Amino acid sequence: MTSARRSRFRSHGRPRFRSAAPSLRLALSAAVLLAVTACSADRAEVAVPRPPEGESALCEALDGQLPEAVGGQDRSDPEPASKLTAGWGDAAIVLRCGVPRPAGMSDPAAQAVEADGVNWMLERTGDGTRFTTTYRETYVEVSMDGRYANDATPLAQLAGAVKETVPATLELP
Repeated sequence: MTSARRSRFRSHGRPRFRSAAPSLRLALSAAVLLAVTACSADRAEVAVPRPPEGESALCEALDGQLPEAVGGQDRSDPEPASKLTAGWGDAAIVLRCGVPRPAGMSDPAAQAVEADGVNWMLERTGDGTRFTTTYRETYVEVSMDGRYANDATPLAQLAGAVKETVPATLELP
């Protein structure tokens, strides 16, 4: 080897080879981050209610009885994970149990609907409809996007679980 060539290798005491390991680590880190982001992007974020302890127990029992599919949508619970919330589809249908009493419930002109023995107060929202149970020991709220604006099928599919786990406070004829 010529002395000029030798000095080039000796300038740092070793030959200049680049390791693929840092590039590989960076690529793997990016892939993991992308996978985590992609998974969480499919899940809606929903505020978890904070009901009193007795109502929380009712909500946990409800969670165990909820169907795997509602309104043609598979169950896909929102973030953060909680037994007080459930979801189906891409946040098309979201249930929250143990919510505070809605202000609209005091309005004598409030709209209501009955689905398979469960009474719900109806509220129109900007992008869909929100229903809240009435005459139950805790309030159960179901929000549905515009695809279900005129469809009570999801409420009927949830009614059995609500009736079984959240006792009525008033029996209506």
